[in-house]
Amino acid sequence: QVQLVESGGGLVQPGGSLRLSCTASGSNFRINTMAWYRQAPGKQRELVAATNTGGNTNYADSVEGRFTISRDNAKNTVNLQMNSLKPDDKAVYYCNVRIQITTYWGQGTQVTVSS
Repeated sequence: QVQLVESGGGLVQPGGSLRLSCTASGSNFRINTMAWYRQAPGKQRELVAATNTGGNTNYADSVEGRFTISRDNAKNTVNLQMNSLKPDDKAVYYCNVRIQITTYWGQGTQVTVSS
């Protein structure tokens, strides 16, 4: 059974930084896409950033230039470096990976941006 363990959420002041990490375990197959989504109260879950096996990345317009997604294939880990955080970035952030045709989700980690 694939498990995703997330870490790194918390409270930060506007303009600050946080780094989220997610490690996948329990699969013998290669992980295809690794991504981060977020869901703010009363809003739909949205894609924040994603990276594929080739290292290509894509970002939501709202985080482009502030967030950086990276992956370590040897460790089955995906990270999200979040800089210049804004109050609008407050949400629960979810790790998402696709292995073959199945998508898996982490349990979510809260990010709060407030002074």
